[in-house]
Amino acid sequence: MFAHFPAVVFNWNRAPVLFAALLCCVTGGLPRATLAQQLVPPPPVEVSPEGSTGRSTKFAVRATKFMAVTANPYSTRAAQEILRAGGSAVDAAIAAQMVLNLVEPQSSGVGGGAFIVHYDAQAKRMAAYDGRETAPAAARPERFLKPDGRPMSFREAVQSGMAVGTPGLLRVLEMAHVKHGRLPWARLFAPAITLAETGFAMSPRLNGLLAGDPALRNNPQARAYFYNPDGSARAVGTLLKNPEFALLLKRIAAAGSSAFYEGDVARDIAAAVASQASPGDLTEKDLANYHAREREVLCGRYRAYNVCGMPPPSSGETTVLAILGMLERFDIEHLRPESAASIHLFSEAGRLAYADRDRYVADPDFVPVPTTGLINRAYLRERSALIAPEHSMGRAQAGLPPGATTAYAGDELSEIGGTSHLSIVDGYGNAVAMTTTIESQFGARIMVHGFLLNNQMTDFAWIPEEGGRPVANRIEPFKRPRSSMAPTLVFDNAGKLKLVIGAPGGHAIINFVAKTLIGVLDWNLDIQQAIALPNMGSRNRGTEIERGSILERSADALRAMGHEVNVMEFPSGLHGIMITPEGLIGGSDPRREGEAMGDGVISEPLGGEPADFGH
Repeated sequence: MFAHFPAVVFNWNRAPVLFAALLCCVTGGLPRATLAQQLVPPPPVEVSPEGSTGRSTKFAVRATKFMAVTANPYSTRAAQEILRAGGSAVDAAIAAQMVLNLVEPQSSGVGGGAFIVHYDAQAKRMAAYDGRETAPAAARPERFLKPDGRPMSFREAVQSGMAVGTPGLLRVLEMAHVKHGRLPWARLFAPAITLAETGFAMSPRLNGLLAGDPALRNNPQARAYFYNPDGSARAVGTLLKNPEFALLLKRIAAAGSSAFYEGDVARDIAAAVASQASPGDLTEKDLANYHAREREVLCGRYRAYNVCGMPPPSSGETTVLAILGMLERFDIEHLRPESAASIHLFSEAGRLAYADRDRYVADPDFVPVPTTGLINRAYLRERSALIAPEHSMGRAQAGLPPGATTAYAGDELSEIGGTSHLSIVDGYGNAVAMTTTIESQFGARIMVHGFLLNNQMTDFAWIPEEGGRPVANRIEPFKRPRSSMAPTLVFDNAGKLKLVIGAPGGHAIINFVAKTLIGVLDWNLDIQQAIALPNMGSRNRGTEIERGSILERSADALRAMGHEVNVMEFPSGLHGIMITPEGLIGGSDPRREGEAMGDGVISEPLGGEPADFGH
């Protein structure tokens, strides 16, 4: 079976500090890099994912036949409508995604890409679909370096045409629909078309992010759509209509994804990218030549479970599985989730797993990624032996997993996640875990035909060489940037689907998903309780704990163990479904505005946020 199977936003003033840290990677093999090589950078600055806009209490939701959990009630209702009409999980995901493009434009849309993990209940088979953006044909490794060899600031790079990669979302949705769709393609666009024409109420979260973003107003289309004449964000509850996007959706519904990738839409995308103050090189030919990929699902064991998800170019599942594999020897189930011991062990495993991620994972079509070696159980036992129960190791070094080559160098560039996740189980037992993104919050801040373009090129390494070796995740033509997205399916020992889960959050996604899996599989929480657990972990820098949570009580104990503790906002956006003998239980993240819905939805206080674990 398995073989087939408000408003805390990114601080632009800190971006130069973050990217100055990359200068330590420059070598003499890089043109014009001499000055950068001589600089001693400050330690990396951790940046939280897409901005925080508060928290609300969420309760687990039960259903008997089907369930959808997405980042916004409008999109969840669209998925629910499709499921009620007999649609498949893929059908519902397409409908939800088109609505998300409208109601959560800061996070995903047709201008970006996605990873999809699908389970076919009848065939008992899984499939992984790669709709990651690709670098334009003209892209070169030194893309984000200045003439003196210094990397640009994030602000310089993201607010430019150079940040835009070839979008992959519509191609991958179309590929998945051909294989797993039940309703006509055009039917799936109806909810979003109606919403774009009649309007939807601006949510508090979207309002807060718009108000706090310093750059989006600079784009004329975005300013006219999202802002008042004086530059202030349109008020909460404002009815937003997007007739231009409705027309685009009608064309795609009628003609398929070719309406986007060819003709005047492709021409307008290329022209918008080229017209920026720092123009990009995305062309109509790049769009026409984009292809989604089907890849082999990556699975690994954790205790009595099979945990499955996306292989590279995502580092999400390899790193989640590495964290879990290193923790398996510890008696996690008998530790309190909020205890210093739990945070310590989880963070130490994260340091080791992220060190390997940063060194080895990139697009496997361009570099030899030791995918199976990274999750090899014997290798993970060796790595786990480096974890001291009473003291932090500080900074972890990459290991040498089976099959690894030392011909490539790693990088530690942080992904700033403008991303969304949806989890769906249909009435036939099929499931979709789909993580979708335009990269940073509001992407490249370039709007065309009513949608925003991604800034996915900034997920590549900005320094292309280290120590005379090419960096594995450096920019190359047609290459897909490394991702941390981790859409995940979990099966029990009998091969029955147990969990559908995933999250946004840049390269903190890995810790978000791993935390939630431990919550369900080790601490026997329901999916809502596990999602609501305070976020924590290490990305091989400081030890991060969620601001305002009960974890702050353990900060002094962690410092005494040698941890550098960083207290920060962590608006994770986890969405998941637990499959039980009694039916489906859906959970949505209290840190965002998502919602779970199913057939005859009953919202019950099954889990919510336990006082012992919460904020």
